[in-house]
Amino acid sequence: MSGPVSIGSTTEWQSLLSSTNVVVADFYADWCGPCKMIAPHFERLAKEHSRPKKVAFAKVNVDTQSTVASSNGVSAMPTFKIFHGGNCIDTIEGANPSGLSEAVLKALKLADIAGGGNKPGVAFKTPGRTLGGEAPSALAASGGGWNMGSILDARNAAESSWFNIHKAGARGEKSEQGRGTAKPAPKPAFRTLADLGSE
Repeated sequence: MSGPVSIGSTTEWQSLLSSTNVVVADFYADWCGPCKMIAPHFERLAKEHSRPKKVAFAKVNVDTQSTVASSNGVSAMPTFKIFHGGNCIDTIEGANPSGLSEAVLKALKLADIAGGGNKPGVAFKTPGRTLGGEAPSALAASGGGWNMGSILDARNAAESSWFNIHKAGARGEKSEQGRGTAKPAPKPAFRTLADLGSE
């Protein structure tokens, strides 16, 4: 396919982000040794995975495009940022070829899904599904998708928690506060001077 695109201006950068689903950007400096070391790996990934309007690989020189670099919070070189629909979804700092390859392969799955302000992509053309969910028939077969057991377990855990302000004492008694029948506090096991005076 094609190699990485060199970004020459803020306008070019914004145009690439708005016209391409997935953008993998290499923020580098000419004087940076690790940048030079990983550059051939980045170029291989770009030649292998670039697809017009779907996946683009961009090289951003932090010295000549400092506005683009600072607006993306780049403070170390090399920094690789992956964008989907114009939004940064992943950042890899340093010359880490395996980490970069892994992040790119994960991002490639989003290439056919429009993101951000773009038109809905193929992921939204199938009716009756939710993002990351199952088909309606699978949900119905599994009881509607809700696991009531785990909801009740969470409620029971919250009621028995030491942080429950409605819990009456350390013995796990439930407070009847607000129900009209409050239980009296248990008498302490020790005696006070007031107790001695009332005997």
